[in-house]
Amino acid sequence: MRREHGTPRPGWEKTIEGQGLAYHKAAHPSGLSRPYWDESVHYVLSMDEVEALEEQVEELHAMCLSTVEHVVSAGRFADFAIPEWAWEDVARSWERRDPHLYARFDLRYDGTGPARLLEYNADTPTSLVESSVIQWFWLQDLHPGDDQWNSVHERLIDRWSRLGLPPGPTHFAFTNMDETGEEAMTVAYLQETAEQAGLQTVSVAMEDIGWDSLNRRFVDVEERMIRSAFKLYPWEWMLAEDFGRHAVRHTTWIEPLWKTLLSNKALLALLWERYTGHPNLMPAYLDGPRDLTSYIAKPLLGREGASMRIVTPDVTQETPGAYGREGYVFQGFEALPVFEGQRPVLGAWMVADEAAGLGIRETTGLITDDTSSFVPHRIAD
Repeated sequence: MRREHGTPRPGWEKTIEGQGLAYHKAAHPSGLSRPYWDESVHYVLSMDEVEALEEQVEELHAMCLSTVEHVVSAGRFADFAIPEWAWEDVARSWERRDPHLYARFDLRYDGTGPARLLEYNADTPTSLVESSVIQWFWLQDLHPGDDQWNSVHERLIDRWSRLGLPPGPTHFAFTNMDETGEEAMTVAYLQETAEQAGLQTVSVAMEDIGWDSLNRRFVDVEERMIRSAFKLYPWEWMLAEDFGRHAVRHTTWIEPLWKTLLSNKALLALLWERYTGHPNLMPAYLDGPRDLTSYIAKPLLGREGASMRIVTPDVTQETPGAYGREGYVFQGFEALPVFEGQRPVLGAWMVADEAAGLGIRETTGLITDDTSSFVPHRIAD
């Protein structure tokens, strides 16, 4: 694994905007010297490295599913700060094996040893458009003879065709709270892949979904019954809403309710408890840092690197944010590797239960947040 430099394509901004990355400016804080999409650099991996990473993330995914089974069978929902009224519904969702679509592992990897799990974004993962589409066209334009770890698009289409959703259109829900356009474009892209798989689809804002109390069903603005729906609206938000008690029992949601156990950082502690010493894991605990001399405290339901605290013998660093009321996980801390002053985090995509691709974000800081840049990659032996 190495970091290389290259000349950006003339008119690259219009190119990526035309391919769906219309939010690359709005989603990136203003005043930064570096754009969100940065094709002046890229990472090069060998096929051996990619094949090893594929094997590792599929093993991690299997471990995560086994841990969901453990949580359900042992009734350990309180560790995840899930409201007690929803425990049985989460269990039923898992026992039914409600269908799931995709997820993203965030990994620490330097090319010399096993990847280490940072967290699993299994409910509402983003950076999908740039991983699946934008960097693929970059590869075709600048390195057409090389390969890329990227079968996301084809696997999504295949997965939609196999989900076995209820009859009628599948609704694709965005939220009007989205100010950058990232969520809207991500939902639109997934809707396109569903249509390519032959599904009938309808767009709807989460705020426009209504509850028909007489017929006990969710409906859209045209009073059509919502039998199945894709959402980029976190389950923890849904469970806190008035309609949450209906949502857990009505409509087939993608992602399903059982993913509350994979999108919650308490998962890190349970993985370590069950697979202590596994080479792809770092120590993690729910009751404090224990004997860790270097650790990072992560809120169970935090996002974009907010409300985190790094503690080492040499430094203590915190990020602002309003998360943490639900509790924290304390994970062993190893700084991300440095490549030419930048620290990459690897986002390994899963579609269904198979590894599907890679997206890389990098930053100069210890925590990857909304100031990071996305850089493409290629495979060259």
